[in-house]
Amino acid sequence: MTEQTAPFRDLKVDDVKKLIDDGYEVVDVREDWEWNKGHLPGATHVVLSSILANPGAQTFRDRTIFVCGVGERSAVASEMAVALGVKDVVNFRGGTKAWKDAGLPMETP
Repeated sequence: MTEQTAPFRDLKVDDVKKLIDDGYEVVDVREDWEWNKGHLPGATHVVLSSILANPGAQTFRDRTIFVCGVGERSAVASEMAVALGVKDVVNFRGGTKAWKDAGLPMETP
C-alpha cells in the first residue's frame, strides 16, 4: 500500500517523535486508568469508546497522531478520524509501550 492510497500513516516511535517535534497533535485513546499511569507529554485524552459512541462530538485537528498501548485501538481511532475528514492522520504503531521502551519522557496527570 502506498501512502497515497492508505487512509492514514502507521509510524513507529522515531518517526512519531519527529512529527511531535514538528507540531503534530497527540491524542491518547486509552482508558482513564491507563492514561493516569502516564502518557506522552502534551497529549490530549479522548477514550476510544467515546469516539465510537459519538464520533461527531469529537473535533480533531489535521496533523493528529493517535496513540494507545501498542497501536491497535489507535488504529481504530485513526480510521474514525479519517472518516470524519481529518487530514494527515498518523497511528503510532507500538504506542505508549514503545515510547516507554525507548526511554522517552512520560507525563502523569
